[in-house]
Amino acid sequence: MIQTFAHYGCHLLLPLFVALIWYKSQWKYAFLVMLAGILIDLDHLLATPIFDPNRCSIGFHPLHSYFAMTFYVCLLIPKKSRLVALGLVIHMIADVVDCSFM
Repeated sequence: MIQTFAHYGCHLLLPLFVALIWYKSQWKYAFLVMLAGILIDLDHLLATPIFDPNRCSIGFHPLHSYFAMTFYVCLLIPKKSRLVALGLVIHMIADVVDCSFM
């Protein structure tokens, strides 16, 4: 139960916190863009089985690889891609938290 709360709490509350603190005037837009980072979980459709509660996503799925994570961090540099990158990096943080419970 605590693993589920920590994982989904990071997916939802961390982007909301970032949006409210650093994007006050456009917090709803920033929150939605960062929340869209969840879409990288579409790479789970490539796995068999699609969902395995005992599998760590980090390093297993293509969009959760260390190469991809390096790319997401690099996307933080340009201002135009920063919100999307924040969503992706926050997603990776949430998945690392999830993996830490395994």
